[in-house]
Amino acid sequence: MALSRLADVLWQERNLLELLLFKLEEEQLLLTTGKTRWLGHATREVEAVLEQIRGAELGRSAEAEAVAVMFGVEPGASLLELSQRAPEPWNELLRAHRDAFITLTTEISQLADGNRELLAMSHRATQETLLSLQDNVRTYDGHGLTTPTDRSAQLLDRSF
Repeated sequence: MALSRLADVLWQERNLLELLLFKLEEEQLLLTTGKTRWLGHATREVEAVLEQIRGAELGRSAEAEAVAVMFGVEPGASLLELSQRAPEPWNELLRAHRDAFITLTTEISQLADGNRELLAMSHRATQETLLSLQDNVRTYDGHGLTTPTDRSAQLLDRSF
């Protein structure tokens, strides 16, 4: 029974990791196409999936502890350790989940790094654009008329 509950939680967590991967790919598509209008929504969806994953991790931890106790293994045992103690077909199932988690977390990490890089590039481009606009900034003078700002350096001879 404990192995069955653990397997159920592992499937749930695996599905959530796949959903996270999908949401990160959506976010990357928005970044690469410049459709930043929806970036806030995509980021909130990523955060929502991450919150669900945290909950699933707590459930997995509790179920893995029960299986560890059942096998006489130290609490906090890894999936690999549990799979080595589990009977057929559970050992293969636990090993398959472990392999899938490794693959998914590697892909998620790479995609998240790529998205952070795209965001940084976008931020730099925005900053450069804003800096270039400062040269054309107009302000109001004392009469309410707009005048261009003069940002050039000037020397003042105080001897006059």
